[in-house]
Amino acid sequence: MGMASNSSGTGKRPDLPLSKYPGERLGLPEKGPQSVARVGRRFAAITVDWVISALVLILISGRSYFEISSSAIGQLQLLGVFVALQILGIWAIGGSIGHRLLRLYMVNVHGGRLDFWRPIVRSVLLALVIPALVWDSDQRGFHDKIAGTLLLRSS
Repeated sequence: MGMASNSSGTGKRPDLPLSKYPGERLGLPEKGPQSVARVGRRFAAITVDWVISALVLILISGRSYFEISSSAIGQLQLLGVFVALQILGIWAIGGSIGHRLLRLYMVNVHGGRLDFWRPIVRSVLLALVIPALVWDSDQRGFHDKIAGTLLLRSS
């Protein structure tokens, strides 16, 4: 089955208008506070989070980063620390340490509280990498879409 087409024959779905900017369809501003977090800040935040995770594991295990990263067990431990810090950060402060340092925060896309399960689902999918690399026009990764979360700028 193919994609539905409109009467002009362009192949575009008439019920999904194109956004002028990420977050427009969600009623969010284009820039500034409460706008959708852009790729640069997201990448910087995840880098900060990975470095913090590595430092935590180095302190806990007494091993060097090279020792940790050179074994499959060490790599899984590092990923586990990363996921745990993501979940705890989102629960405790509304975003990971990297998010908060880069002035980002996590919300429930449907409004209201961020349910306890959303950070878990989001973080596990983030660890799988591929869901985070598939985005929609609002620059929401598949991990955010499944978890019903949205990463916004606080300033």
